[in-house]
Amino acid sequence: MIFELRQYRLKPGQRERWVKWMEEKIIPYQVSLGVAVLGSFVAEDDPDLYVWIRRFASEEERERLYTAMYESSTWINEIKPVNDGMVIREKIQVTRLRATPRSVLR
Repeated sequence: MIFELRQYRLKPGQRERWVKWMEEKIIPYQVSLGVAVLGSFVAEDDPDLYVWIRRFASEEERERLYTAMYESSTWINEIKPVNDGMVIREKIQVTRLRATPRSVLR
């Protein structure tokens, strides 16, 4: 399994709008393609930080789903333009993780 810990720095004042967008558009869209979204979080002490975790069964699955998501007309024409108004793209951090043997996330 491959996990992605994705940390996004939001433009000031965009958190509520971003969470609504994630929960109503982005997460359902990605789940419909087969992405496992394990959690979605905001920081208690940082109004501009959003974190979420995705899981992929293998590198091959991750590559296939990346292509299906990010090269789709839905992403290019509907999602990315809205994202760009709320996220500071150059501050996105993606950390690939592997679960330890006793991790409850598998």
